[in-house]
Amino acid sequence: MIDRERLERIVAEAAGMAMGKWPGAGHKLTSWEKTPGSPVCEADLEVDRFLRRELGALLPAAGWLSEETADNAGRLDRDLIWLVDPIDGTRDYIRGRTGWCVSVALISAGRPLIGALAAPARDEIWCATAGQGATRNGLPLQASTRKEFVGARVPAETLAKEDSDLSMVDRPNSIALRVAMVAADEADIVATLRWGYEWDVAAAALIAREAGAAVTDAFGKPLVYNKRDPRAFGLLVSAPGIHAAAVERLADRAEKLS
Repeated sequence: MIDRERLERIVAEAAGMAMGKWPGAGHKLTSWEKTPGSPVCEADLEVDRFLRRELGALLPAAGWLSEETADNAGRLDRDLIWLVDPIDGTRDYIRGRTGWCVSVALISAGRPLIGALAAPARDEIWCATAGQGATRNGLPLQASTRKEFVGARVPAETLAKEDSDLSMVDRPNSIALRVAMVAADEADIVATLRWGYEWDVAAAALIAREAGAAVTDAFGKPLVYNKRDPRAFGLLVSAPGIHAAAVERLADRAEKLS
């Protein structure tokens, strides 16, 4: 059985390393673009190396898949795998904003077993274990229980015309933190209509699910992890009472964009 307290200490230490380079705390930072529109910085790589070493020591049998490490197909032969985004929300991180976190999930047989998010600029630690609920800073989480789709809270800066009947709330750059907002009843729905990677959402999706939220891809289908192609089209996390309406609202757009 994994030592969850040790895992949480590792994730917290990784977050502390990131804070040590965060421009929002007055530090200078070197950053660049991996590809056009995809920023990365020295902290991404430093945290990634630290987590790979420490998590590997914590559970040597587990494979590894991270945004900042070249993929190794050997992970497909492992029942257990670490899914890591060393800094989710790099744009906010580089700009000195608080909407970023360190994201770590342990996957077992294609399903999240443990998830942890550390958002040190917000003084937040989010944790979940499958079947045991979710917490933020040690306090139990209860996801949104909204039943009316119209007026649902969405972390967004703008809304499409067809979604103007929804209500915008604060939007951190980190998709993991946006999903966590549903877990904490600070938002009612988070949806994406693009191809995204497993490491972006695994930890937060477990936290949301354990808090009582509905979690699927954009078509309402279950998410599966440690696939050969580590992507899924879209993410839909919402209060269970509005999930079917959200799937229906997104259906035409998802079909055209996928």
